Amino acid sequence: MPLPQRDYTPAAPGPLNGVRVLDLSRLFAGNVLTQVLGDFGAEVIKVEPPEGDTLRAWQTKGVSTHWKIYARNKKSLALDLRRPEAVEIVRQLVPSAALFVESFRPGVLEKMGLAPDELLRLNPRLVIVRISGWGQDGPYSQRPGFGTIIEGMSGFASFNGFADREPVLPPMYLADGVAGLYGASAVMIALRHVEQNGGRGQVIDLPLLDPLFAILSPQAANYRLTGQVKPRTGSRSTNSAPRNCYRCRDGLYVALSGSTQAMAERLLRAIGRAELIDDPRFRTNAARVAHAAELDAIIGAFIAERTQAENVAFFERAEVTVGPIYDVRQILDDPHFNAREIVADYPDTEMGQLPMHHVVPRLLGSPGSIRTPAPRLGEHNRALLGEIGCDAERYAQLQRDGIVVEAKDS
Repeated sequence: MPLPQRDYTPAAPGPLNGVRVLDLSRLFAGNVLTQVLGDFGAEVIKVEPPEGDTLRAWQTKGVSTHWKIYARNKKSLALDLRRPEAVEIVRQLVPSAALFVESFRPGVLEKMGLAPDELLRLNPRLVIVRISGWGQDGPYSQRPGFGTIIEGMSGFASFNGFADREPVLPPMYLADGVAGLYGASAVMIALRHVEQNGGRGQVIDLPLLDPLFAILSPQAANYRLTGQVKPRTGSRSTNSAPRNCYRCRDGLYVALSGSTQAMAERLLRAIGRAELIDDPRFRTNAARVAHAAELDAIIGAFIAERTQAENVAFFERAEVTVGPIYDVRQILDDPHFNAREIVADYPDTEMGQLPMHHVVPRLLGSPGSIRTPAPRLGEHNRALLGEIGCDAERYAQLQRDGIVVEAKDS
């Protein structure tokens, strides 16, 4: 099924129009955070090093797909921040910004002469987001903070996977993504605080660790109550049953959740096993959790006789909560994804058409938009430096000195 075809809408309004963001962050968390803001109209200026943001180097068949998607709606200002002249350019842009985002190791910003106190002196209304692995203080603050390490130490990996196998790290950038989304909401809270409290800016301490731990459910409370560490249970739940992934006749899978008593009973009736509703092993949710393997075997045998499509159709008719486990090929062919334009094709100079996800979340009264493609390295240098009085002669000298960089292709 062909994807919906869309074009960029550079003149589209957004509720964050007029909010300027200086984004000095690298990698994923900061780019997720500022993409959300950019999608809703903020002017996001990516302050990149001469080699470009690290996302540019994450390539598939030579194409920087991560950069293309997570740098949409952004501008690029390429500076060598090891040079004091480049830091001075940032200082001159700070008064025009509402938000300043960085992801250096704690203490580096201070060594650059851009400590929060100094930034707030230059712009008392500024909101400063400091992204790190572990936070700006604490015993681990100076440790490298890559998401993989956080996903291990947060407790996530310890209960992800199967009991007889090693812990499983997520196959995507979970810690960074969660921190980026938490950070976007934190920014909006802080900007509201600026409006309500006499224009006083503040610092947001945004480690990768805290947000990921926060979404992992009440593990600490459960441990306090039981003295037991949550085990790895694969796709089963320790809270409700049945809940699992089941293999279909064609080798594909479906996901099933019978997390309420009524749904579990409806499922058993649908597969022709109504007598199990009163079986002591399955009569209550607690009993079903205790006998999950037996219940899975019964359900799995029924599902294994049908293809994925047949199972989905059967259980939809029975109003049982079962859905297909998709890979990306199936996603791109699914009519719901197409109808809601969850992913659509946008023009791209390298790929011809670039499939990108829709703006999230969807605000019906003040929607976001995809206004511009990801920028070339240093694409907006001249315009941004022109705002602070840098004429063509001065710009040429900055280029010769390696303080600013621009590239025709990136």
